[in-house]
Amino acid sequence: MKKIAYGYVILRYVHDVITGEFVNVGLVMHAPDTRRVKSKTRTSIRRLKATFPDLDRTAFVAAMKSVTRSLSKVEKQFQSDGMLKQFVDAKSFAHLAVPIDDSSLQWSQVSTGLTDDFDKTFDRVYQRMVTRYDHQSLARRSDEDVWRPVREKIAERKISVPFEEKTVVGVTDQIEFKHAWKNGAWHAYEALSLDLADADGIKDKARRWRGHLDAVFEGKSDPNVKLNFILGAPTDPKLLSAYENAVNILGHSPSKPKIYREAQIDDLVSEIEDEVRAHSHGHRRP
Repeated sequence: MKKIAYGYVILRYVHDVITGEFVNVGLVMHAPDTRRVKSKTRTSIRRLKATFPDLDRTAFVAAMKSVTRSLSKVEKQFQSDGMLKQFVDAKSFAHLAVPIDDSSLQWSQVSTGLTDDFDKTFDRVYQRMVTRYDHQSLARRSDEDVWRPVREKIAERKISVPFEEKTVVGVTDQIEFKHAWKNGAWHAYEALSLDLADADGIKDKARRWRGHLDAVFEGKSDPNVKLNFILGAPTDPKLLSAYENAVNILGHSPSKPKIYREAQIDDLVSEIEDEVRAHSHGHRRP
């Protein structure tokens, strides 16, 4: 069977234009000789949320729905009008649906190849470029699973901790901690599950958080914040070396967070209890 030429562009979600971190979220492929064009965007944000914990889910989902509608509309319009031959490459089609601007959605440069089955090649490229690592970002245990025993032990000891959300703001980034309380200084706690599918996923999650920590450390609005991380270890013993590497990545941040392993949760809760007791006694002084 005769092979035909094709070209494609990848739609990228750029979370931070300063660091340039991105995740591929869509694909447009064009075969000029057969006047075919095909597009697809991802429907799940699980991997993106794992990659970028502060992702605005509502805004991202709305943006992707708009992109999908635009791609479908342009594809149908030009196929029905017989104007597909006017496209120079896949990028010219893609830009009609999602124009070039300074938003977080950006198109890659055009890549090309030859195929004897356009649809199979499209599926292969989409899997390789967009969804290949989705399964690797899935945690066997979630961050909430790691936090749960902390919460339960606090309840068992009947420690009244006035937890609230605390946002730490730096020059180029900010982090929202769901569990924080103030005792002169702020004490912020974050549970991170490193119970992932492979070593790269574990280290990547630690590096992303290290990047956030380093960004907010520079010029942070509130210098009196004590950061604490509770790290959930992988269930696969083969991944423990990657876990240790992740512990070092986070522990060596300039923000100097205190790291607790799951075996140290009792120690953590005891420290919280002592701090709460000292705080309460301080308020009772005349």
